[in-house]
Amino acid sequence: MMSDAQRRPEPSRNFGGDDDQLSSTAPSSRPVWSTWREIPKVCLYPPHLMRTISIALIVGSVLFVINQLDVVLRGDATTVVWLKSALTYVVPFVVSNLGVLVATRADKSSG
Repeated sequence: MMSDAQRRPEPSRNFGGDDDQLSSTAPSSRPVWSTWREIPKVCLYPPHLMRTISIALIVGSVLFVINQLDVVLRGDATTVVWLKSALTYVVPFVVSNLGVLVATRADKSSG
């Protein structure tokens, strides 16, 4: 009889489909950062940018529906409501970029 450890598959360490591709490539093919000046290069790297924009659009839209849609549909949207709506998309974009930066920071001990 097999034990639980033998029956369970080992959990995947990659949580996104594209991450499999990124982790299998040489470290020099995707940008990493160790100084503040290198951060824009990492955030503007096309695969990272596409992912962070898509996250911002999905999460921002859900938050917009929850927080602002009723005001907009009633016709009571003011300039402040539209500014808050814009920030609803900016916040998940910033948070997802912070996640990219955590994942791509160069290990100082290996350099």
